[in-house]
This record gives sequence, C-alpha cells and structure tokens, in this order.
Amino acid sequence: MDGPIDEIREVLPKKGLVHYEDYEKFILCKPKILPLKPVTLEKLEQMQREAHQVAKDRISSAQPGHSRRS
Repeated sequence: MDGPIDEIREVLPKKGLVHYEDYEKFILCKPKILPLKPVTLEKLEQMQREAHQVAKDRISSAQPGHSRRS
C-alpha cells in the first residue's frame, strides 16, 4: 500500500445470506384525543360570565331613575 486507496472494494460472501437493516424509519403512534376546551376552562368562563352579569345588574340598579327594592 504505497498510495491512498481511491476506491473501497465491496466484498460479498459466496455462500450464506446478506443481511441489511435500515432503522431510520419513523414509528408513528396513535393520536391522543384531547378535548377542545378543558373542563376547568369551561367552568372559569361560566364563572366569568356570571360575575359579569352580576356586575351589570348592580350597575343598572345603581343608575338614577331605577327604583331600589329592599
């Protein structure tokens, strides 16, 4: 071996099997189904709507021209 090798020689067996494995493929898993809105978010939105309605009622009852009933 005096100089650099320009080419790599392929050696195949004359008997037996040639085995080749390629593991570079993606393995896909089942998709996980997530709810569009979590239950806690729905509860918070409902509480916010109720609080907004209560505040609106208090403002409208405090305006002049409305009678207050106790």
